[in-house]
Amino acid sequence: MLGEFAVENVPLEAIVTPEMREQEIRLADIFMPSFMKQTRELFQRKPDQTSGRLVHYTTAEAALNIIRTKRFWMRNTNCMSDFSEVQYGFDILKGFFADQAKKESFIQALDACIPGVAIEAITAFYRAWQDIRSNSYIACLSEHQESEDSNGRLSMWRAFGGTATRIGIVLNIPYTDSILPLKIKFSPVGYLSESAAHKDLEEVIARIHADREYLQKIDRAALVTMIFTTLLFRVVCLKHEGFHEEREWRAIYAPTLGAYTPSLGPSRLMERSTEVVSGVPQIVYKVPLDASVSTQIADLDFTQIFGRLIVGPTPYPWPIYNALVDELTKAGVANSDKHVRVSGIPIRA
Repeated sequence: MLGEFAVENVPLEAIVTPEMREQEIRLADIFMPSFMKQTRELFQRKPDQTSGRLVHYTTAEAALNIIRTKRFWMRNTNCMSDFSEVQYGFDILKGFFADQAKKESFIQALDACIPGVAIEAITAFYRAWQDIRSNSYIACLSEHQESEDSNGRLSMWRAFGGTATRIGIVLNIPYTDSILPLKIKFSPVGYLSESAAHKDLEEVIARIHADREYLQKIDRAALVTMIFTTLLFRVVCLKHEGFHEEREWRAIYAPTLGAYTPSLGPSRLMERSTEVVSGVPQIVYKVPLDASVSTQIADLDFTQIFGRLIVGPTPYPWPIYNALVDELTKAGVANSDKHVRVSGIPIRA
């Protein structure tokens, strides 16, 4: 899921070579250590585990739409419930580079590898800022624990306190290259204060120094792209520490950023549509969880990744249960009744 290159209708093995994959992982370990740590923890909890369990908390109406269409909506960050999305991370990053000592430390560490790459990447990032703020689309999921299989997570049900039809869809996301043709980035959210976020970047600087000889051998364009991606993730995937219980992961789609990193930009498999959400007309992108769209994303077909569905606290548990079991069966999920649970948490709808 960390792949940088994808061309539709070209075999993936011809796009991402083992050498490219090795370099990609090594660079991510240097520039995004927290990201890599959480990724390994999610996808490799057991020796034979190659998928991560994530849950999408939503309404029954939205869940029904996902099941029927095999499409997962990605919404503009400006339309999310947290009004400070993206801006919070940008303000923290801007504060880091406003500190002259910290800025010089970052630039000097990278200049010792390849002169000028830091300024080139930072300049590109600030040039792209308006696109990042206006044209970033995300889908939000949350880490799902086995202990939550029956009842879900109370704090997340409460987050949907304004609706009487809460649903949690648990998905087993595969750790494969199937996501590459969609041009989607996938990342855990960091819940950091400004000081903690700055400390995280200082750790990156230390890693750059430690791996200087390796980085001196990296292609200049690849290193600029990695630095740009590092800055992008720290803006789009950073939230206030008060939200830490969410344990959120984000799928990120940025169709206007292809000029800055080849792993982003438009994908012909993504469907653009104007929809009304909570009374607000907005552009959304629909992720096809449908093998019939392309054989390259067969591993992401809804019937392959569906794990279970939890009906949250509601006055209508059994009508919703029966309706969703029926729709899951129609969608091709075998024994769907065995994969749907009704949460027993006694909170008001």
